[in-house]
Amino acid sequence: MANPYLEQYIRLTEFLGHALGPDYEVALHDLTDKNRSIVAIANGYISGREVGAPLTNVALKILMDRSYDTQDYRLHYRGVSAAGKALRSSTFFIKHSGKLIGMLCINFDDTRFQDVAQSIQCLCHPDAFVRAGRAAEPAASRVPPTPDTESFHNSIEAVAGEAVSRELTRLGVTAERLTPEERLEIIASLETGGIFLLKGAVKDVADALHCSQASVYRYLSQLKKDD
Repeated sequence: MANPYLEQYIRLTEFLGHALGPDYEVALHDLTDKNRSIVAIANGYISGREVGAPLTNVALKILMDRSYDTQDYRLHYRGVSAAGKALRSSTFFIKHSGKLIGMLCINFDDTRFQDVAQSIQCLCHPDAFVRAGRAAEPAASRVPPTPDTESFHNSIEAVAGEAVSRELTRLGVTAERLTPEERLEIIASLETGGIFLLKGAVKDVADALHCSQASVYRYLSQLKKDD
């Protein structure tokens, strides 16, 4: 670990993972290396991540908007695991001498509880389910991400690729049919979202947009001039 001030949080991560139980993932991020920020994780099967995974899209955006300057934590925002499960996420900002050095994140998978609740409803009100033409369905069906949803990945390529995919979906176009203006708009959104804080993200964004790295740098340069 690059930051010795986070050593105590490694033990806390393990403790919370055991104390909260198997439906809670606890992840510790060291912001010294944003590409491999996770330095400890408990119950990582929930998001599918391991030690060495990069910052998420939401964490990158927090670094850009500096909301941590006026807040100590962020509670109950929406996340989606790699398997498509909806998660309830919260993040505690770890600061030292006023500087943000890490994040302690808790992601709650309430799938089991939703399944139990729906089964109870089916038992208590079977006629309603029969009229609807369905039995109690599992709650673990895939949940489509929204622009503000946190996603979890083990590689920079996946983080950047999904960020581009969201932008293409928002614009309703494919990478092959992008106009220069649309490509600039996407690059601007990715810049605001902090994607380029990750080393190597320019290459991954260029691949996802079907353009050269030089083109991405040119768009970024244009955005700086416009500012």
